[in-house]
Amino acid sequence: MSRRKARAGRPTDSPRPLGDVFGRSEPGPDGDEVYTVRTIPGSRALKPYRCPGCDHEIAPGVAHVVAWNAYGGEDDRRHWHRGCWEGRGTRRITRRWS
Repeated sequence: MSRRKARAGRPTDSPRPLGDVFGRSEPGPDGDEVYTVRTIPGSRALKPYRCPGCDHEIAPGVAHVVAWNAYGGEDDRRHWHRGCWEGRGTRRITRRWS
């Protein structure tokens, strides 16, 4: 029987950073405000949302990000496609909300 070499700590063994559980801080779409951003895995995405970056629907089961103004509260949070959020600095917001 051959021996296996023990693996030195896999990435899944390391603790998950708490920054994403409670939200991490990033510059917002306008660049001058600070937003709190949280990643939502596909398994927790249960409802359809409308992305303000592209004005397309985020279907249930699709991983995405939720962002809100750090000083405005969670009531103003918006659901973005990951690509739309990452490209927010190079294009304008398609959908304005009231």
